Amino acid sequence: MDQFKTSQDTEEKKKPWWVRFAKVYALILLMIAFFIFGMAVATTLKSPEGQTSEEVIEKTTEELFDIFAGRDEIDTALFRQVWEIVHSDYFDKYNVDDRELFYGALTGMVDALGDPHSIFLNPDLTKEFNQDLDGTFFGIGAEIGNKDGYLTVIAPLPDTPAAKAGLQPGDRILAIDGRETSLMSVDEAVYLIRGPKGEVVILTVVSRDENTAKDISITRNKIEVPSVVYRNEDGIAIVDITNFQNDTEKDFSKIAQTIIKDNPKGIILDLRNNPGGYLHISVEIASYWLEPDQVVVRETFSDKRNDQDYEASNKASLAHFNTVILVNEGSASASEIVAGALQDYQIALIVGKQTFGKGSVQQLIPLQDDSSLKLTVAKWLTPKGRTIEGEGITPDVDVDLSYEDFEADLDPQMQKAKDIILGVEEDNSEGNEPG
Repeated sequence: MDQFKTSQDTEEKKKPWWVRFAKVYALILLMIAFFIFGMAVATTLKSPEGQTSEEVIEKTTEELFDIFAGRDEIDTALFRQVWEIVHSDYFDKYNVDDRELFYGALTGMVDALGDPHSIFLNPDLTKEFNQDLDGTFFGIGAEIGNKDGYLTVIAPLPDTPAAKAGLQPGDRILAIDGRETSLMSVDEAVYLIRGPKGEVVILTVVSRDENTAKDISITRNKIEVPSVVYRNEDGIAIVDITNFQNDTEKDFSKIAQTIIKDNPKGIILDLRNNPGGYLHISVEIASYWLEPDQVVVRETFSDKRNDQDYEASNKASLAHFNTVILVNEGSASASEIVAGALQDYQIALIVGKQTFGKGSVQQLIPLQDDSSLKLTVAKWLTPKGRTIEGEGITPDVDVDLSYEDFEADLDPQMQKAKDIILGVEEDNSEGNEPG
């Protein structure tokens, strides 16, 4: 479904005191999970002949000892101790939901990996995640992710409620309808943001260059965004790809034929605020500038025997056109694959700001109660072996687009791209030739 760093970011990465003990808590919660499973066996099924509920729970404890056998640093006695304290001393102990404790234990175990992209999804979140994103839904039209420990806007899609409300890439979402997001997964946040058409969701956000939080009210609506938009300005072909979905390649192929026929002075591929999409579509789009069988992206696994190269296919070539790619903090995932490949082969100049740094692969593993585990199983590398995850793509020409520019309807990044195309002889003399 892309990393700029400042000294301020470094300071803000310092976590609250409880994060330092996250792994301990996750272990304790895992123990509770096994205990609750034992309780479930004892209370929802008939106990085996001659066995009491206490004996069933004791057997579950023994299973824990088996799992952690030989691990002296793990005290499985904490399992029973925490369970008893929660159910005897917790203020609202009579309303404790054992099922929620169980799911919380699984969530804590996965969170202890320290990977914001690996999460446990309960049945409701699994259903939401499996929604067909090629269809229509009622939301606000913004891609969000986890960055530096904060729920962050990756990109508001154009002409959507999010864009019209003023959400910007890099905005940190502190609360959704008053619910704090500090311990919330991305998928849970998406679940809360979406809802019935016409209803309002209130996001509490802090913008990149501000210190004060503000509430933004956004009315949910049906989100339908064309993935490819083409125009010709000043004799330059400008192609705006908003996301990489199933119809993107088909639409782009028609645009490629138009570009070849029009023979423009150059091409500007605008991938700003493009949160990504399908891997195979990004490979197809990059193929228009590459030779068949050139590597577009490498997928690397913990077991290197499973590593895989995704290669370019035979397409109508646009490589003879001078090409500039526009990126920003909202360019992620598949956008970074395309930008990184064309940069590695020195086919295009990259203009804008450092991209988001989302370059990992998650596998959705279904579980027996209709919940699921979304687990990072691989990472993406550019053809030259550069890591995308946590790093992003660094532009060849760094150009900012400030809030003041946005308010004044100015686009210095687009203007710089046009200047490079129109002044190509001057730029070539400096060794910056795209294409």
